[in-house]
Amino acid sequence: MTEIKKNKKPWPTRQAMQQIYELNLWGDNGGSFYSGAGSHSLHIVKPYMNSVSSFLKSLDKPIDICDLGCGDFNIGKELSHLCKSYTAIDIVPELIEHNKKQFKASNVSFQCLDIAKDQLPHADGVILRQVLQHLSNHEIAQIVKKLYAYNYIILTEHVPSGDFVPNLDIISGQGIRIKKNSGVNLLAAPFHLKIKSHTLLAQTQLQNNKGVITTVLYEMN
Repeated sequence: MTEIKKNKKPWPTRQAMQQIYELNLWGDNGGSFYSGAGSHSLHIVKPYMNSVSSFLKSLDKPIDICDLGCGDFNIGKELSHLCKSYTAIDIVPELIEHNKKQFKASNVSFQCLDIAKDQLPHADGVILRQVLQHLSNHEIAQIVKKLYAYNYIILTEHVPSGDFVPNLDIISGQGIRIKKNSGVNLLAAPFHLKIKSHTLLAQTQLQNNKGVITTVLYEMN
């Protein structure tokens, strides 16, 4: 009798992300929470910090920023002083409680939200740094609907070097689309994000042909 192979059932995204931190699937720096090389490698972090800081400083006055997927806040703590307010959001409750204890500033607040399902705070702009690459197309589509409430989107994604097929679907979790020679492109199908303009802020080539970390500023209509 032939056994029928069942399709893999995805975990709820919150549980998948909790497991990543519990099992140190993105690495371990000896602390309780570690968001991986994308948040700590100077090769990746330095060009990102320089470009985003320059953009924030170029504005007439500090703006309210909402960081959707703040992780261990190694990046956010370096940007928050350039903002009027900085609301840092993550889906992992234990991580948010840890961040609340570790990082205290009068203009910084932390919230535990599922950015695909929950209502997002008001702000002038949002930061989405290597977050969407871990999510299914269904969840990304739910988030895209909410991005029209903001004036600026600073989007960072890990994508293949050279040409690739955008937005092949995955199950939300630790992995990203790069193994399928794919990456997130919000301007392409099925998302078709409508923008006023876009500016490439930073682009970092990873070693051993492991792709590119690209940061783009979208100004919204």
